[in-house]
Amino acid sequence: MEEIEVPTEHLHEHIKEKAEESGGGWSMYAAVSTAIMAVFAALGSLMAGHHSNEALISQIKASDQWSYYQAKGIKYEISHSIILQHQAANVEPPAEIKEKQTKYKADQEAIMDKAHEAEKDSEFHLAKHVTLARSVTLFQIAIAISAIAMLTKRSLLWYFSLALSAGGACLFFMGVS
Repeated sequence: MEEIEVPTEHLHEHIKEKAEESGGGWSMYAAVSTAIMAVFAALGSLMAGHHSNEALISQIKASDQWSYYQAKGIKYEISHSIILQHQAANVEPPAEIKEKQTKYKADQEAIMDKAHEAEKDSEFHLAKHVTLARSVTLFQIAIAISAIAMLTKRSLLWYFSLALSAGGACLFFMGVS
């Protein structure tokens, strides 16, 4: 999965220019808050990418374990066929074949546990990724609305962007905890 890109660099320059033109006031606070939103968006994007990668790695590990589980199952069936051949010929099968059969079944149980653990780990990281990606989305929308607020000189829009940013912050902290 690709890392989420936050295209806000040009907005910072424009916001800074508008803040300097207006001589401070609420627009300076808007500029600072927008910069903070951008920092959280960048951090959220980085962490979402990390969790996406970890989910993928864990899913690959689970897949590897399931392949190993199947290989043990095939070995078990081969040993079972050998035992059936011996029984059909009225010959006692070698004891080592029966021991191997028991070992294959025990190995499968342990392998299955590892596969389930890797799947759970993948689901955990994927859930974190989704939460952080939503956080980044809210921060990006908040940044855009904050920029519009500064361009139109409407502080109500800036307050709305702060509310969206607060939602993004909640999701961000849920994603990192």
